[in-house]
Amino acid sequence: MKTVLVTGGTGLVGQGIKSISLHFQNQLEFIFISSKQFDLTKSEQVEKMFETHKPNYIIHLAACVGGLFKNMNNKVEMLEKNLLLNYNVIHYSHVYKVEKLIACLSTCIFPNNIPSYPVTEEMLHDGPPHSSNDAYAYAKRMIEIHCKAYRENFGDEFICVSPTNIYGPHDNFNLEDGHVLPVLIHRCFLAKQSKQKFIIRGTGAPLRQFIFSEDVGLAIVKILLTENVPDNIILSVPESQEISIAEIGNMIAKNFDYQDHIVFDNSYSDGQFKKTVSNKRLLTLFPDFKFISVQDGIQRTIQWFLENKNIARI
Repeated sequence: MKTVLVTGGTGLVGQGIKSISLHFQNQLEFIFISSKQFDLTKSEQVEKMFETHKPNYIIHLAACVGGLFKNMNNKVEMLEKNLLLNYNVIHYSHVYKVEKLIACLSTCIFPNNIPSYPVTEEMLHDGPPHSSNDAYAYAKRMIEIHCKAYRENFGDEFICVSPTNIYGPHDNFNLEDGHVLPVLIHRCFLAKQSKQKFIIRGTGAPLRQFIFSEDVGLAIVKILLTENVPDNIILSVPESQEISIAEIGNMIAKNFDYQDHIVFDNSYSDGQFKKTVSNKRLLTLFPDFKFISVQDGIQRTIQWFLENKNIARI
């Protein structure tokens, strides 16, 4: 049986992989690693991780991440931590001769000014990312360059995947550092508790493609087990399922029966308005892939949050 070591294993996508891992228990043994076990910014800690677990495969999810406002206000941290940990994991995956590495990027690192949509994998380096997350984006883009260099020089099977906006149970619900969907869930919950307005920062106009964490996890494991896959694959719901932040806010409020109390605070930045991507490459590999609807995904995420407020990242 092959061993799969998952960095960032206690995070959102790591938990998504854990949720679907039972479907592969006869093929794969998963080891989920957290930052409490190994500091991936330190090379000696990464070597120790490889020596301890001797994995056949690596799924590299670990990252210094946050929402729009963390990206804008902590650029040095976002750049340096991600450069260090990504370098170490990729370098030592080669040194320890792992059979396959899948490294997680993000579609938020793609160019800001796109001449025409949808965005495809080939556009990754066609221009600068949005200024709000440029430090994080350039650090993540270096993963693709690093993996490509190892493929070209040594034939290593190092592959990148680029998910769109991921959400689900075990997300980061912190009001300042979390991504938009879990933050809105937390904010709506607090607003209803205190009988205050449910405030959505910005105009609500930006459009996003939200993908449930278990769908991301399933896609990554299927890619891991598939031979001769492309070197960079966008993981996303179809373009037709792109949805505005305002619509997401309304769905969340409806689950709390609080939709008549929404207020948009236009004093806050909207960030990038649109970043529609194509999932054609993913569906070419797996034409029958079924995505969890955003309505069902939001309901499941809210249910998890309400049942786990004592352990949730808030």
